[in-house]
Amino acid sequence: MASHSDTLVVFFGATAGANGGKLGSDEREIILLVWQIVDLHEKKVGKLHRCLVKPDSLELIDECKEETGLTVDDILKAEPLDKALQQFQQSVSSELKCLGRSSFTLCVDSPLVIRQALHPEASKKNLVLPECFFSFVDLKKEFQKCCPNATPAEQLTPASMLEYVGVPAVSEQSMGEGEVSSMVQLTLHFLAEPFNHKFSSMETVKYKFDSGTCSKTEPVDSETVIRARGLPWQSSDQDIARFFKGLSIAKGGVALCLNAQGRRNGEALVRFINSEHRDLALERHKHHMGSRYIEVYKATGEEFLKIAGGTSNEVAQFLSKENQVIIRMRGLPFTATSQEVLSFLGPESPVTDGAEGLLFVKYPDGRPTGDAFVLFSCEEYAQNALKKHKQILGKRYIELFRSTAAEVQQVLNRYMSAPLISTLPPSPIVPVPVMAQPFLPAASSSRDCVRLRGLPYTAGIEDILEFMGEHTVDIKPHGVHMVLNQQGRPSGDAFIQMKSPDKSFMVAQKCHKKTMKDRYVEVFQCSTEEMSIVLMGGTLNRSGLSPPPCKLPCLSPPTAYAPFPTPPSMLSEAALYQAPLLAAPRPPQTMTHNPAHTLAYYPPQPHLYMNMNMNYTAYYPSPPVSPSTVSYFAAPHGSMAAAVAAQPHPAAAAPLCCPSPAPWSGCRACPTTPGVKDILSFFQGYQLQPDAVLILYNYSGQCSGEALITFHSEEIARRAITERSNHPFYGQQVHLVLIN
Repeated sequence: MASHSDTLVVFFGATAGANGGKLGSDEREIILLVWQIVDLHEKKVGKLHRCLVKPDSLELIDECKEETGLTVDDILKAEPLDKALQQFQQSVSSELKCLGRSSFTLCVDSPLVIRQALHPEASKKNLVLPECFFSFVDLKKEFQKCCPNATPAEQLTPASMLEYVGVPAVSEQSMGEGEVSSMVQLTLHFLAEPFNHKFSSMETVKYKFDSGTCSKTEPVDSETVIRARGLPWQSSDQDIARFFKGLSIAKGGVALCLNAQGRRNGEALVRFINSEHRDLALERHKHHMGSRYIEVYKATGEEFLKIAGGTSNEVAQFLSKENQVIIRMRGLPFTATSQEVLSFLGPESPVTDGAEGLLFVKYPDGRPTGDAFVLFSCEEYAQNALKKHKQILGKRYIELFRSTAAEVQQVLNRYMSAPLISTLPPSPIVPVPVMAQPFLPAASSSRDCVRLRGLPYTAGIEDILEFMGEHTVDIKPHGVHMVLNQQGRPSGDAFIQMKSPDKSFMVAQKCHKKTMKDRYVEVFQCSTEEMSIVLMGGTLNRSGLSPPPCKLPCLSPPTAYAPFPTPPSMLSEAALYQAPLLAAPRPPQTMTHNPAHTLAYYPPQPHLYMNMNMNYTAYYPSPPVSPSTVSYFAAPHGSMAAAVAAQPHPAAAAPLCCPSPAPWSGCRACPTTPGVKDILSFFQGYQLQPDAVLILYNYSGQCSGEALITFHSEEIARRAITERSNHPFYGQQVHLVLIN
């Protein structure tokens, strides 16, 4: 458009729901448009136009019917929004031509009709709005410039503004017509003496979201930040910006949040250009993105900087290119090179500046994490790249999905700040009373357990105890068992051992479909047998019980050791966390072994212990046999290489029954504190599968100092032995041997 000083088009809209100060807050569609032209030079007024709009949902709330006087039959005969906007454009253009004017600017009594109603609805319906709807004059703000001592803007109405300046109110008219007539009279009054006001200040609506970076030292006003929760996991920053269409998000102001595993958790922090736009964003609480409703809450500048802020020059340089589409690649082979990644993406999706448009995520010591970010110059190239989702590079399938500048910064911050070897705090040995029963009792048909289904994925032990309320006192010690899926993430299920079947029945009756963190949880009574099968890796469904998978090498049961070597009055910590055998049914196999044996255990959690102050987190931990504390992975069948100690631990021997002949290498003298992740890090770069580590524990529940490690081939296993033998690991020398 040229100059906006020629003509004002006074514009008004109403929806099928709430109007006035709550316009657009309930996601209702527009049903009425009213407008009238004002020539700013000649101070002439055009014809008053009123246009009904047919919404997709033919439903009017009672308040709307009363205010507008419209019925469903009235709007049923109207045109849809796109046709109504065309009619608006044609009408205004025709009148401008008659007046000899070439440009116009919308004038509204508040930004709600543009920002909260028109733009969001057009975005959902994929309508392209005319350019005139991307700039407007807010009459309330113009009124405050002329009358600075008047009532605050949010309390003003067209009628009250006329009354304040002493202009007679317009005659009684229908909704929309009365408001537009009042705004026109007010506009003419400001154009005359003594105001001689110039309508030159315009608000704008952004055409698109601008991505960018944010420094940790940059000040962020907490009054400009919100948290959006419930987003689809594949949402990009552009999708979130589209949800807030009509509001101005600051450059780089969308930060997708990641969980502890580096995956998106369905939340995002969004920073707006000012507090006014933030307040309008809060009005979109529980509006829909597709079929999902999104929760919107206030957040702080510190929270935003924690997610989006960064100090890496490498990231800043990578993201310095404007208008680039970012794609995240996950699951890359650790040996993948830039050229291999470019070849994988292919010529149909060229990367911006070739290898310069690739950013590999690495640990502080330079080891690759398997993640990378890629820049594309346009949407077409990015779409071609996304078609490669789950295709194979090397021997691994690669995940590709849209990303954001804030996610790049967040991922880099997380990996670069993570310690190379995680450590657990030393565990104090606290005397505890004898537990009369193990964590998972023998399979029984007694229905003294309850199953919780549909838990929030963020729920912990404390949340479950709070959910149980007064029934917490009836939980057996160490009776809360969280269930995780095969990827080690919460499955939404948990089992709780109660003191009696009557107690479990009461819990199922009282707690069924109670709410935990905005989700209702199903509570069913079940037996110890059903609980044990699920916790051992089986499934529990409507069709019955499925036993655990039989993937582990079969290990001989103990024959020479008493279950509790400590005196009956007190237990050592290791004995307290003793777990039953991993007794998955297997075909009979021939074995030879010594009288004493090393068992495969889930490791004890050294940071969980009981005290007499009844710390519930300690008193109800997920037991060692629960998947939530899993520290081994099943060794898959096939031509793999695995590891076992060359010599037995002084406390136990280590016979092994291998399902098929395979070369084996061994890890000796493993410290007692590291877990599977530490061993995987130690063998980084040797094509070690994440499901190929088995830590061995003796009968007392302590680490035996041995582990089984599987490799892709005997050649890789021999190379690992040559290169990693006698390397320090947690301050000790590790000895590796190959076992056939």
